[in-house]
Amino acid sequence: MPAPRSFDAIIIGAGAAGMLCAALAGQRGRRILLIDHSPEPGRKILISGGGRCNFTNIGATAENFLSANPHFAKSALGRFRPADFIALVDRHRIGWHEKTLGQLFCDGSATQIVAMLLDECAAGGVATAFGEAATVDHHDGAFHVGFGGELAQAPALVLASGGLSIPKLGATSFAYDIARRFKHKIVEPRPALVPLTLPHDQALFKSLSGVSANVVASAGKGKFREAALFTHRGLSGPAILQISSYWRHGEPVTVDFFPDHPAGWLRQAKRAEPRAPLRRVLGRSLPDRLAETLAEHLALRSELGNLSDKSLDAAERRLADWRFIPNGSEGFAKAEVTIGGISTADLSSQTMESKRVPSLFAIGEAVDVTGWLGGYNFQWAWASAHAAAQAL
Repeated sequence: MPAPRSFDAIIIGAGAAGMLCAALAGQRGRRILLIDHSPEPGRKILISGGGRCNFTNIGATAENFLSANPHFAKSALGRFRPADFIALVDRHRIGWHEKTLGQLFCDGSATQIVAMLLDECAAGGVATAFGEAATVDHHDGAFHVGFGGELAQAPALVLASGGLSIPKLGATSFAYDIARRFKHKIVEPRPALVPLTLPHDQALFKSLSGVSANVVASAGKGKFREAALFTHRGLSGPAILQISSYWRHGEPVTVDFFPDHPAGWLRQAKRAEPRAPLRRVLGRSLPDRLAETLAEHLALRSELGNLSDKSLDAAERRLADWRFIPNGSEGFAKAEVTIGGISTADLSSQTMESKRVPSLFAIGEAVDVTGWLGGYNFQWAWASAHAAAQAL
C-alpha cells in the first residue's frame, strides 16, 4: 500500500452535511478529503422534495427539532440560519420558491443543489473519493482511513454518513458503529417521517386507499394540522409523517376530522336539516368515501332528526378524537429520516466535536437531532456542517 496522504481533516459521508462541511472547511484553507461509499454524492438530496429539494424552511428554530436534549441544536441553528443558505443558493443563481408553511424548493431540480455543493467543494480544493468504502483507525494522535486501496491520515475526522433511513440509497450504521468504537452513546435509532401501518381489525379504513383530508393529527407530544392520507397499508400524508416522529409502538394516533367546527355543530345540523343522513353532513367537509366510512363506523344510519342530541354529541366527540392504534410503521425503507443517533451528551453544541475523543466530529442525520417535515432536516445538516467547519 502506498504511503498515506495527509490532510487536515477527513469527512466521511458526501450527503448534505458532509459536502457543505467539506466546502466551508476547504475554503478556510484546510486540506480536506471527502469520502463516500456511494459513487454518486448527495443521493438523498436528489430524491428530496419530489426531486426539487426542500432545501430549508424559513421558520426553522430549535423548537422544530426532536432530541434527547432539546436545547442542543440552538447554538448551531442560531449561527447558520436559513437566510445564510438562501444566500448561497442565490449566489449560484438557483431559482427557488416558497410553498406552504415556509418550505423552500428549487424551481428546477435538486441536481442544482448537489452541483452547487460540489462546485463549492472544488472552490475549496477538496479532494474526493466516491464509490469507496472506508475503514477507520486511530493512533498516534491521528485518524487513519483506508479506502479503495489507499490510506489517508488526518488529525480530525468528521462523521457525516447519516442514519438508517432509505437503505436502498446506501444508508448504513457506519457513523453509529464508529461512534460506539469511541465509547459514544447511541440513542436508539427509529424510523421518522414515515407512514404508519394499521392492523387487520381496522381494514375498513384501508379500503379508503388514496383518500386524503385536512385534519389535526396527534401522537405523544406532537400535534400537526395538515393532510392525512389513507393507504392500502394504513396512514400517511404530511400530518401522519409529522406525528410519526413522536409516536411509539402501542400508543394511539388521534385524528380530529373537523378541527374548524364549533361544539354542538351536529345538533345545529339536525335543527337545520332533520332529514339529512349523517354521511351527507360529514361529506360537506370530507371526501364522500371517508364520510360514508366514518358514518358506518359510528353506526348512525338514520336521518339526523331521528337521532338524539346525546348520540350526536357522542359522535361529535368521536369525530374530534378518532383513535387509531397503528401496529407499526413502514420502517427505514420508507422513512425520510432517522430519529435518534449519536448522543448529543457526548458532543459540543458549539462545534459538534466529541467530548470523548478530541478532533472527532459528528454532524447531520448521524446525530440525535431530528427535524419536522418541510426542510428542517436540511437546515440542521447545513447548520451542523457550518459549526464543525468553523472548528476544523
